[in-house]
Formats: sequence, structure tokens, C-alpha cells
Amino acid sequence: MANESLAVEEKSFYEEGTSKRTGLLGWLTSTDHKRIGLLYLIAITVFFLVGATIGLLMRLELISPGETIMAAQTYNALFTLHGVIMIFLFIIPGLPAIFGNFFLPIQIGAKDVAFPRLNLLSWYIYIIGAALALISLVLPGGPIDTGWTFYIPYSVRSTTNVSLAIFSAFVLGFSSILTGINFITTVHRMRAPGMGWFKMPLFVWSTYSTAWIQVIATPVIAITIILVILERTFGVGIFDPALGGDPLLFQHLFWIYSHPAVYIMILPAMGVVSEIIPTFARRTIFGYKAIAFSSLAIAFVGYLVWAHHMFTSGISDTARAIFSFLTFIVALPSGVKVFNWVATMYKGSIDPKPPFLWVMSFIFLFSIGGLTGLVVGALALDVHLHDTYFVVAHFHYVMFGGTGTIFIAALYYWFPKMFGKTYNIKIANWGVALFFISFNMLYFPKFILGYMGQPRRYYDYLPEFTSLQVISTVGSWILYATLLLVFGNLVYSLFKGKKSTGNPWGGVTLEWHTSSPPPLENFHEIPKVTHEPYDFSQLKEMKHES
Repeated sequence: MANESLAVEEKSFYEEGTSKRTGLLGWLTSTDHKRIGLLYLIAITVFFLVGATIGLLMRLELISPGETIMAAQTYNALFTLHGVIMIFLFIIPGLPAIFGNFFLPIQIGAKDVAFPRLNLLSWYIYIIGAALALISLVLPGGPIDTGWTFYIPYSVRSTTNVSLAIFSAFVLGFSSILTGINFITTVHRMRAPGMGWFKMPLFVWSTYSTAWIQVIATPVIAITIILVILERTFGVGIFDPALGGDPLLFQHLFWIYSHPAVYIMILPAMGVVSEIIPTFARRTIFGYKAIAFSSLAIAFVGYLVWAHHMFTSGISDTARAIFSFLTFIVALPSGVKVFNWVATMYKGSIDPKPPFLWVMSFIFLFSIGGLTGLVVGALALDVHLHDTYFVVAHFHYVMFGGTGTIFIAALYYWFPKMFGKTYNIKIANWGVALFFISFNMLYFPKFILGYMGQPRRYYDYLPEFTSLQVISTVGSWILYATLLLVFGNLVYSLFKGKKSTGNPWGGVTLEWHTSSPPPLENFHEIPKVTHEPYDFSQLKEMKHES
């Protein structure tokens, strides 16, 4: 694919930044896309572990009926905080901000993103938004308790710090928009010579599709948040029915953004899957163009299905039928991806290393999440299942079983390239197995609880739900310990791991054509792309060059 040697004799970005400053200040002022990606990695991983800890505390409270370790108001605040952290601080920015920043320019043969200073600004805006969310916890009024969806009328009547908390989401939206603009421009203007649209890696395609959603959909939630703040401050009566407002208007505006945001979360994960499977199956990806176009199709159709969150809210029967139909349509491009991933593995020379095992876990868990999404997309079933634990299980199978699993898979896949170190394979394999078992132990009982009729977001429950709640809580203990093992393996390897080769997995996309970690400007010279993507005949050339 490129004429670049695997052993580039040049200082890495760790040793020489883009700024003349050194140490911590050098990192905080660097415009190198790789350093910015790592700054996002540190911040996002910390927020993920904080959100997981809050989730563990919630599960401890639910181990038995009645009050266990916290009062009802504390529980309401914690589940809101858990949702805000996991959605706005981890899942939405996670894969694009970290791996998009680090690898998108390298995969297209560019020296950096199109707007390096704007890229650094987007990280600072992310940190400011996160800081505002944290400040809202300690100011008079206390933590927000409305749920992460901020539904009206409660969010305009609650005496907690709603305005500051949702303003933090407004600020975080600007970070998302700036990142999207940067990626779109980078893909259009900075591809290496010879890299046409259909020679780009599929991770680039998925990140590019995501960027369009970030730019087009995010302003909708920004406007909605400002209207809520105006309503709380001045009582203008836009959403509050007591003031002549329309609460359904808020739900429409919220979900017009928040359902496309689901695809901001999952599309980059699908792109990572499309990178890992060919590498470990030693086969060219099956249906390259179908996967690329399915990313665009998911991004487009994802704008048209928002009201399936509102089937029980009072919208017309005609609207419900149309949005139910569109919900089934949006499943088609996702099905195309899963089919092509499985077809790629058919008769492949599979090497089941940890990144590949994480992807296998993803396909199983995401398929359950997707199929149960069709269940709640069916009108008659949704009337029974809406706002029950069934929806909680579906959401976590898609978001955590999907995006969260691939966040870890991407770390284990690109860790040797990012840091030039290897990790303990046996511990990594145990991590995958324990994660898969404990994840299903934690979340699958929620499908049954929801079918039995237990409503979500409730602090207490009836005695007949106790046994399944206990199973779920014990699963949360194992899952939390597994996450500490999974991340601990990488942290230990960062300091004590053996040095990695330039291409430990035998990958063929451009990031594997440069040293580990990459040099300051990624390549000694801009590569010229001569091969089709995922052409494994390159491996002999790459070994010869090295």
C-alpha cells in the first residue's frame, strides 16, 4: 500500500512535541493529533471508571427491596449522573475523539488533521464541559436528578442544578461539532496520493459518517438546552404545560439529536470491527463497498427514526406506524455489516488474539441489542415494554455491549502501535472471557424483569423481582473487577511491557507501515498508495522493507 519503511528513524511524538515547551505543558499546548488523542484517552477512561463505579453503587442499592445503602433522592441523583457521564463524557466522544484523532490522519497518509489548533481547542472545550458538570454537583441545589434525558416538566420544576448541568452538555456539543468539522475536512483534503474514496480503510469511512452526524445533529440539542435554561430562568412557557408550553415538543427536539447520537456512538465501533476482523482472519474484507455505504445509510436513516422513543407519549397512530416502519428499515444496513463480517471470517486463517476475541464478544452482544431493538420498535410490544427494565437491558447491550466492548477492543488492537509496548496475552484472554460472562449475568436478567413488568429508574421494587435483581447485582461485582483487570493489564504493560514490533498483528493499513509509536509527523515522507485496502499480499513487501 505504501513505500514507507516499518523502521522509520525519527523521533516519536512522545519525545518531541509540536510545541517548544516540554513536560506537562508541552502536552497541554501540543497540536499533534496523536497527543490530543491520548489526552482524550486519559480523560475519557477516568470518566468511564467513575461512571462504572456509580453504576456499581446503584446495583448495590438494588440488591434487595427497600433502602440498602442510600436514600431515594441520592439514588435519583446517582442514576442521572451515571447516565450523563456515560453518554456525554464517555460513549459519544470515546471512539471518535481518541482513535479517530490518533489514527484517522495516519490511515489516510496525512501528517495531521486539517485544523490542528481547532483540534486542541475541542479537547479544552471537552474538559471545560466536564468541569461544569462536576461543579454542578457541589453548588447549592445539589446534583441534577431528572434522568439523563432531562424530560419536561420535571427538568423545569426541579430545584436541583439542572441549568448548569445541561449547560455542560451544551458546551460538550461544541467539542463534538469541532471534531466533526475537522474530520470531514481532513478526509476530503488530506488523503495521500493514490488514496481514492474506495481505498480508504473502513474505520475512516465510519468516522467520516459519524462526523456528519456530529455536525448536523448536535446543534439541535444545543438549541433545545438553551430553551430549557430560558424556561427555567424566565418562565417563558415553551415546554412546560403549566405555562402553555408543549412537553412533546421537547421530546421531539431531544430525540431528533439523541437518536442520531446513538449512531455517533456505534458507527466508529463498527469501523474498528471492520479493521480487526480482516487483520486476524487474514482475508480481504467481504463487501468493502457495501460496508462503506452502509455506514452512510445508517447515518442518513438514523435521522428519521427518533419518534420511536415516543410511542407511548401521545403521538398520532399514523406517526407511530411510520416511525415503527423506519425503525425496522434502519436495522438493514447494520445487518449488512454483520453479514459481511461473518463472511470475511469464512475460510479465513483466524488467529484468535485478544482484539479478535473482543470483536466476537461484540458481535454476539450487539446482535442481542439490535434484535431487542426491533422488539421495542414494534408498536404493540412497546406499549407493554416501554420504560421497563427491558429497555434498560436493550440500551446497555447496544451501548456497552457494542460501543464499550469495542472501545476496549480498539485499545487492545492499537495499544502496541500507540505506545510501542506489548501486554500480557493470557490476562487479556481471561479479561474477555470474564467480561462476556459477567456482562450477560448483569444485563440479561433485566430483559426478564422488564417482560415481567418492573419499571426502570425506580428506587424500590416488589419482592417477586428480588432473585433476578440479586443475580444482576452479583454480575455487576464480577464485571467491575474484570474492568479493573482489563485496564490494569494495559497500565502495567505501559510501564513494564516488552517493546513491540512495528506490526505485531500483521495488519496492512497505513498505520502499520510506520514505527511504533509513530514519529512526530507520522511518516518520514508522505506515502503513495498503490494497493487496494486490506490486500494481504503487501505483508511480504512490508517484511522486505523492514
